[in-house]
Amino acid sequence: METLADLPLPPLRDDLSLSEASSGASGEPAWMILDPVVNRFYRIGWLEFECLLRWGASARAVAERVARETSLAVDARQVEALRRFLENHHLVRPGPDAVRRMAAASEGVQWLTWRWWLHHYLFFRIPLVRPAVPLRWLARQLGWLFTPWVALVLIVATLAGLVMVAHQWDTFRAAVADAFSAEGLLGFAGALVVGKTMHELGHAIVATRLGLRVAHMGVAFVVMWPMLYTDTSEAWKLPTARQRLAVASAGIVTEMALAGLATLGWALCEPGALRSGLLYLATTGWVLSLTLNASPFTRFDGYFILSDLLDMPNLHERSSALARTALRRGLLGLDEAWPEPFPPARRRFLIAFAWVTWVYRFALFLAIAVAVYLMVFKALGIVLFVVEVTWFIARPIASEVRYAWSQRHRVRRSRRRIAAGVALLAVIALVLPWNSHVPAYGVARTAHQLKVFAPFPARLSSVRPVGSVVQGDALVVLEQPDIGLRLASSEAGAAVLEAQLAGLMAAPDGAGERAPVLQRLGVQVDEAQAARAEIHRMTLTAPFAGRWLDVSPEWRSGQWVGTRLPLGVLVDTHHWEVDAYVRQDDVQRIREGAPALFFPDGEVSPIRGTVTAIATTRVSSLGQPMLSARYGGPLATSRENDKLVPTVPVFHVVVALERAPPGTREWRGRLRIEGERRSLLGEGVTRVAAAFLRESGF
Repeated sequence: METLADLPLPPLRDDLSLSEASSGASGEPAWMILDPVVNRFYRIGWLEFECLLRWGASARAVAERVARETSLAVDARQVEALRRFLENHHLVRPGPDAVRRMAAASEGVQWLTWRWWLHHYLFFRIPLVRPAVPLRWLARQLGWLFTPWVALVLIVATLAGLVMVAHQWDTFRAAVADAFSAEGLLGFAGALVVGKTMHELGHAIVATRLGLRVAHMGVAFVVMWPMLYTDTSEAWKLPTARQRLAVASAGIVTEMALAGLATLGWALCEPGALRSGLLYLATTGWVLSLTLNASPFTRFDGYFILSDLLDMPNLHERSSALARTALRRGLLGLDEAWPEPFPPARRRFLIAFAWVTWVYRFALFLAIAVAVYLMVFKALGIVLFVVEVTWFIARPIASEVRYAWSQRHRVRRSRRRIAAGVALLAVIALVLPWNSHVPAYGVARTAHQLKVFAPFPARLSSVRPVGSVVQGDALVVLEQPDIGLRLASSEAGAAVLEAQLAGLMAAPDGAGERAPVLQRLGVQVDEAQAARAEIHRMTLTAPFAGRWLDVSPEWRSGQWVGTRLPLGVLVDTHHWEVDAYVRQDDVQRIREGAPALFFPDGEVSPIRGTVTAIATTRVSSLGQPMLSARYGGPLATSRENDKLVPTVPVFHVVVALERAPPGTREWRGRLRIEGERRSLLGEGVTRVAAAFLRESGF
C-alpha cells in the first residue's frame, strides 16, 4: 500500500538560492536558503542540505539515497519533516490545491477577521526608503570613523564626561527630575528620534561596509508604538561571527558614543537651551541602550549579539523549548526527550536563560498592557488591556496547562499526590487570612524639635556650643544697646519723678499737683518693666532637656543677627516619632495603638513603635522631601506650585518609637504596621474590584 512517504516530493521554487554559511559552534557545516520575495534567510544543516541535493523523488527514496551515498543515518520521517518546513514557509512550488487555497485567501476579506486585526495591531512594518545607493556613498565618506584613533577619542571623551558628571551628580539628577514637564517631554521625544535615527544608521553603514545590501529602512509598530528599523537580514551571509557581531552591535555602539559625547558636552556647557538638549540626548541614549537595546530577553540588539556570541540562531525559541521540556520532566516526571542535544552545562545555561526571559517578558508585557490602557480612551483601553494580557501572558500559560492535562495519564501517582499537595497548600495560603502586615515608608524624627530664632534684631553676646542641655540652660544670650539705654532713661526719669513726688507730699499745697506726677511716674515704671522684659527675652533658654545642634561655627560675640536666621536647633533625643505614609488601600486596615516596626535604612535591627495618629484625609503635599523619588526616596511625586505631591494617594500616620534610632539625625526607613488580617486572595480581589470601580466611569 502506497503511503505519503512514497509520493513524489513537491518541487522547489526556481527563484530560491542556496549559499554556504559559517560553520556552527562545534564545526558542523551550514547553508542558507534565500527567499528573494520576502528577503528572508533560512539556515539548514548538513542533513537538510544533502536531502535538497537529491530532492524530487519520494521521501523514502531521498532518505535511502542519502543513507547510501553519505555517512548520515536518515529515515523518511526526517525528510517528511523537511517537506513540511518548506511548505509552511512557501519554499516549494504550490500545487493546484495550494494555488486555490492562496487565491481564496487573497480574495477573502481577511481584515474582517479577528486574527488579522490582532496580528496587525501587535506588530506591522512600513518600509519607507530603499537606501542601498546612498548608504554606499555615505559609507565611503564616513570611513574615517572606523579607525582606531577615533575609537580611542570617543572612549576618552565618554569616560571624561562620566567622571565630570559624577562630580556634579546632584545637579545632574536635579536637572533630570526637573526635565519631566510638558516642554521636557517634547525634548526627550526629539532626542529619542535623533538617537534612534543614528542607531539605525549605525547598523546600515556597518552592514554596507561589510558588503551587505540593506534592502529597506522604515518604521515598525510594536503594539502601536513606532520604532525605526533597518533590514539587515543579509547579515547571515557574513562568513565569521565577528562580522555578524559588528553589524548587531553597531546600533548600540553608535547610540552610546552619541550619549557619551552628549554627557561630556553637558558637563562643559553653561545652563541654557544647548545644555538641556544635551541632557535629553545623554539620558535617552544611556537609558535605552543599557536597559532596552542591550537586553537579550527581547528581540532587540542584545538578543542578536548574544545569538552571535553563542552561534545559536532562534535562541529564544530553542531555549524555551528546552525550558518547557525541563519543566515537564521536573514537575510532571515525564520522560520526554530533549529537543536538541547539548552538553549539560550549555543546557543548564539555556534553561536558566529561558526562565529569566519568561519573567522579564511577563513584566514587560504587563507594563505594555497598562501603557496601552492609559494611551487611549477607557472603553478601548480596557479591550486592548485584555487582549494584551490574554495573548501574551494567559495564552502561553493556558497552552502549557492544556498539554499537562493531556499527559496526565503519563504522570506517576506519587507526582500527582505531590502536585495535589502543593496545589492544596497554595489554595490555603491564598484563602487563609494570615497577612496582617501593612507596609509603609517614613522618616524618624524627634517628637519635640525647636528651632531657635532671635526675637528681634540683636547683637550676639554668647552662643552655647553643640552638646547636651537640661531644661532652663541658656542657649543664646543677646544684647540690644537701645533697650539698655531706654531702661536707663526710664529708671532715671522714674527717680526724678519719685523725688518730685516726695517734695510735693511735704508741701502744704502740693496735693493738687501729685496726681499728674503719679501718672507720669507710672508711665516711666511701665517702660522700665517693658525694657526689663525685653532684656529677659534676650536670654534664650532650653524649654526641655535635649541636645543643642546645628550651631554655625561662624557665630562671633558682637555679631548682629536678624529674626529669620535660625541660631540653632534643640531636639528631644529621648522621644522619637515616625512620619509614615500609608497607601489609601491599606489605611483602613490599621488603628491607633497598633504595634509597628521601623526599619531604618542601612540598619539591621528594627525599632518597635505604636501608631498614635492617623490622618482622615489624603496627603496633599509630602512633608518629608527625602521620601520623594526626586531625592532618592521610595515615593513617586510630581511638583506642583513648589510642592511635592504624591502621585499615588497616601495617608499620614504618626508612629511613636520605643527608642531612638542610631545617631540624632532624621532617619529614612520602611515600616511594617500590624493591621486587620486579610487573605492574599481576598486582598487581590478587593484591589481588582477597587481598580475596576475607579476606572469604570466613562
